[in-house]
Amino acid sequence: MSGWRISFPPTAADIFVGLFCLWWLLLVIFYAFPGIDLATSRYFFTPATCDATALAGDVCGSFTLAGNWFLKNLRVIFFRLPYVVAIVQLGFLIACYTQHGATFNAVRARNLKVALGSLLIGPGLIVNLILKEHWGRPRPVSVTEFGGMMDFVQAGSFAGKCVSNCSFISGEAASAGWLLCLLVFIPQPARTGLFLPVVAVSLLTPMMRLAFGGHFLSDIILGWLLAVVVFAGLYAFTDSSHRPKNSEI
Repeated sequence: MSGWRISFPPTAADIFVGLFCLWWLLLVIFYAFPGIDLATSRYFFTPATCDATALAGDVCGSFTLAGNWFLKNLRVIFFRLPYVVAIVQLGFLIACYTQHGATFNAVRARNLKVALGSLLIGPGLIVNLILKEHWGRPRPVSVTEFGGMMDFVQAGSFAGKCVSNCSFISGEAASAGWLLCLLVFIPQPARTGLFLPVVAVSLLTPMMRLAFGGHFLSDIILGWLLAVVVFAGLYAFTDSSHRPKNSEI
């Protein structure tokens, strides 16, 4: 029966390794083809005629969607939503440990720790405390191609002159990616009902950062995916040999 091949479903560790490799592959692509970032940001940039004080070669204009009242307020809501969810999860986790004996739900406690731990490690530590503070990549609104004062650098480059809270990678995109991961722990039928709203928030959040000139395409894709990679890694690390049936938060 040489024509038959036995295949096994991927484990949590397999998924983590695949996502980890995909993240680095995308970084290499964006580094090798920086025009992708400039082209996508230019789509949202509206050029304008410079006034008499502008120097020759200056670029004038703006990312006009950044001034849209509705989108600005929607961004604030989406920005805070993951942390509101995290606070609720922390309350659930504390409640788990107030129970004893047969009433203690070990599966729920484990899932909550994976969710909260991946938020702290991914969007919190790796993105906001390490990459954004030390990588130095200027945001689109800060580079000369879009009227700023700094030189554009591709994703992964250390040549940028941004000092703090820089563009590589997007913290809001990472938080949005983390939010999508929580669907894994939500039981049916609630998962089906929440699927489309959560996906919409998870995708619109990084797209608004791109449209506002706050991040390049590579920043939002790599930020979003990094949160998923960290979540998958932490889940794989805590995964038991027998997958529990009751996996809801």
